[in-house]
Amino acid sequence: MNRVTVVAAALAGALGCAGAQAQQDGFGVGVIVGEPTGLTFKAWLSNTHAVDAGLAWSFSENDSLQFHANYLIHDFNMLRPTDFEGRVGLYYGLGGRIKLEEDDDGRGRNRDDTLVGIRIPVGVVYHFPRSPVELFGEFVPVLDVVPDTEFDLNLAIGARLYF
Repeated sequence: MNRVTVVAAALAGALGCAGAQAQQDGFGVGVIVGEPTGLTFKAWLSNTHAVDAGLAWSFSENDSLQFHANYLIHDFNMLRPTDFEGRVGLYYGLGGRIKLEEDDDGRGRNRDDTLVGIRIPVGVVYHFPRSPVELFGEFVPVLDVVPDTEFDLNLAIGARLYF
């Protein structure tokens, strides 16, 4: 059984948890799949403002461990689908990342780099009705500023369970 199936089953089983609560308060823990892939966390500061973070593995160019954190602003009035009960919102924000990269220089030597970058996440979030689960998809341009200035892109989907 692959990891995504196990995580999805764990999230589905957790829907009945007595300690679970609505998505717009409390603390959410989940998985993010794409670039990067790993764990995601989110804490709501108000009905529209939140901070999120991720500890994940990046597969772009060179394998690396990535930590990122963002301040997010949500707009739940922009998208109002009529086909289902849940809430859909757009979000955007500003954050940063640290990427610990192991780089092979092509001559059999490894050069370890620590990249520091600025993230500008833009995404869509879905809150299930009467359930503590949130689904999201995001597009994140990244401008690495240390050790060199380079542009990167993160694309991912994920799910969080709120406690």
